Amino acid sequence: MGIFEQWGWSWTNWHKGERGEYWFLGQIAILIIFALLPIHPILEKTVLSPSIQTGLLVMAGVVEAGAIVLVGKGLLDLGRSLTPLPYPREDGELVMTGVYGIVRHPLYGGIILGATGLVIFTLSWLHFLGLLSIILLLDRKATLEEKWLEQKYPGYDAYRSQVKKLIPWVW
Repeated sequence: MGIFEQWGWSWTNWHKGERGEYWFLGQIAILIIFALLPIHPILEKTVLSPSIQTGLLVMAGVVEAGAIVLVGKGLLDLGRSLTPLPYPREDGELVMTGVYGIVRHPLYGGIILGATGLVIFTLSWLHFLGLLSIILLLDRKATLEEKWLEQKYPGYDAYRSQVKKLIPWVW
């Protein structure tokens, strides 16, 4: 059995989208488009003071570091329950510890923070629009995923009421 099948991907029925395959494909497409967008700064960094330029660089670095921590810890904590599909794995378990104790979707949150860091670094209005698209797509994908998680795991509703959705302590 290949990795896609372990994740719950069905090669015979993927086109029906019953497990959220289109959300995954949309996520991949939007991330590729985001990465390939040309940089169009709102304003040139040269008009900013050196201290503001340094502040933006530091802020972008901190946000990127947060993204790496969320994604890395999310992957480790999720373990065998990992799937890129919003539909939970048949053999998966509900993970509510580790980074999942402070945010329900650290992988999505990490992607959002990573894109945010790039926007801060480049000051690109085109990337800002791309970031808004990423946020919209991942928020909708997470909402669908939570519907399925609630159906599969009786304690999910209580967990959802206690833990932020995408960004620790914020949202």
